[in-house]
Amino acid sequence: MEIRVGCLMTYELAQATPIILMLNVHASRVADLAQPDTVVTIPPVPMAGYHDGFGNWCTRLVAPAGRFVIRTDGVIRDSGQWETPHIDARQVAIPDLTPDTLVFLLGSRYCETDLLSETAWSLFGQSPPGWARVQAICDYVHDHITFGYEHSRATRTAAEVFKEKHGVCRDYAHLALTFCRCLNIPARYCTGYISDIGLPQPHAPQDFAAWIEVFLEGPSGGRWHVFDPRNNDPRIGRILMARGRDAADVPLSLTFGQHTLAGFQVTVEEVVASHDPHAT
Repeated sequence: MEIRVGCLMTYELAQATPIILMLNVHASRVADLAQPDTVVTIPPVPMAGYHDGFGNWCTRLVAPAGRFVIRTDGVIRDSGQWETPHIDARQVAIPDLTPDTLVFLLGSRYCETDLLSETAWSLFGQSPPGWARVQAICDYVHDHITFGYEHSRATRTAAEVFKEKHGVCRDYAHLALTFCRCLNIPARYCTGYISDIGLPQPHAPQDFAAWIEVFLEGPSGGRWHVFDPRNNDPRIGRILMARGRDAADVPLSLTFGQHTLAGFQVTVEEVVASHDPHAT
């Protein structure tokens, strides 16, 4: 199947403002693009791209004062299959972890492993290591937090969401990440598009979303596996944009100056082929 993805962001800027964007699909999905998700701005400005320390594609620009619009609109090919669990995946012992995974065992800006380690071992230390333990963490986080956009707060950490028991998808991801790392399981933060394709109506408003990837070992070796503590169910058409230690590493837009986000719209929808009855 093909899925149309994109966003429309409108800013009001008090002065010329540097901005860094992470709005393109991840390099691992670029080959699937049927229509490039090129960043377009109104008014047009010069843009430059680069890869950050985690391999994410970033776009930097300087927006002029006044109203400034950022838009992406792409089409990506997807298998159309539901995500499937790998329940036999095993936890990898620390001495056997590859060097690139070790940073994802450490505490980070929003993931205070030092504050939640004792809690993590108390809650999940008796669960079977591997896939079952990570799923137990996601089940707990899913049930522990009440979702609501009105609960969004950019400074909320994993320890705070554990105490407050409400938040948005990034808070679910941060708490699950922290518990995994406390239990010596490498875990990283992901952001991107999650579709509602195949789910019953009514759907929530479309938005960017956060989930996690956890490093476990299966029959073909160690690799990263997707878990989604916010939704906690399989999806069709999960489209990665960026990965990092937590949300601080992968802001969709990082704005260096006073600004107001005056408009925000996200599109994630299946492209339905048209059938022309007059076509030959």
